[in-house]
Amino acid sequence: MHILIVAPEQIPVPGSGSVEICILAIAKQLATKHQVTIISRRTRSLAYESQIGHVRIIRVASGSTSTYISSVLKYMKGRTYDFIQVDNRPYYMSLIKQTFPHIPVSLFLHSLTFVPLKPQISRYLRKADLIIANSRSLQQKLTSRFPHVVKNIRIVELGVDVLRFRSCTSAEKRTSRKKYRLSNAFTILFVGRVIPQKGVPILIKASHLVRKRIPVQLVVVGRARPSYLKRLKRQARTLGVPMTYIGKIPHANIHNLYHLADCFVCPSQKHEAFGLVNIEAMASGVPVIASRNGGIQEIVNHGHNGYLVTQYRRPEGFADYLLELAQNKSLRENMGENGRADVLQQFTWNQTATKLATLYYNEQ
Repeated sequence: MHILIVAPEQIPVPGSGSVEICILAIAKQLATKHQVTIISRRTRSLAYESQIGHVRIIRVASGSTSTYISSVLKYMKGRTYDFIQVDNRPYYMSLIKQTFPHIPVSLFLHSLTFVPLKPQISRYLRKADLIIANSRSLQQKLTSRFPHVVKNIRIVELGVDVLRFRSCTSAEKRTSRKKYRLSNAFTILFVGRVIPQKGVPILIKASHLVRKRIPVQLVVVGRARPSYLKRLKRQARTLGVPMTYIGKIPHANIHNLYHLADCFVCPSQKHEAFGLVNIEAMASGVPVIASRNGGIQEIVNHGHNGYLVTQYRRPEGFADYLLELAQNKSLRENMGENGRADVLQQFTWNQTATKLATLYYNEQ
């Protein structure tokens, strides 16, 4: 098949956004057996056309929603594809289907952000031949908002590069911690956008509760607004929590940060469709403590590869599980090994691409 993937306009491919990371990872796997072209936004630092592995990337003019989709349609004119995948933009998908009615088109949804309960969204979704949801939770949310799409939704879970994200040795862990001037205290890691809905204040409070019993340190990785980061640092100082803020790290290097951790915590306060960071941690052999929230519940198996916190708006649940892991090294190791095994079985990019290719082939 010749598969065309249309990326959103905000971040170029390759890029650091979670959607763009997923697009390129899936495309690379699809391209081992199929011809794959990605259309993305143009930037000064990237060529109009480039090749990554067997994936061809075309970058077109952007600057606004209308400019970008016009540029996409202009490039597509006169070209033929067996299947078109549009990521996270119902409006783009509907226009593309309208312009190319005889080519099957899917909408690959990564979250609920661009599918608010509005009449025009409902009209757009009706045009999709397939709607791909990355979790049962996202599927359920979509069908509750738009019951008419239920027959077109398929679930395809996301994946992780299991060669890059892997368990580390004790020596590698010591080297990683030395690089960031961390001690040998029990190390709690957060990776993600540092915004209110991700729950870092809850994690700081939980770390404070654990620190009453044992030495801990908290490492926060991700982009933060200066004003919000200042509040978090003030909170950590007030509560006496040693917090190291590493900032935003390119995704190509992010796997090394998981080597710092004894435990990974995902204290999300709002619905998470999937939660890619959790499988990155699991692939790295790190036990996970996460909010019992959205698609996270389909990844973290409570008591097997980590823990799910039901009362996730309160720090006590996180603190209890953190203390349990901190005081039991063999439990940490067993959960880490279980997590890695679960990822290998269910959450690799090859599995994601294979499911997609089967769906697309059957839809032609």
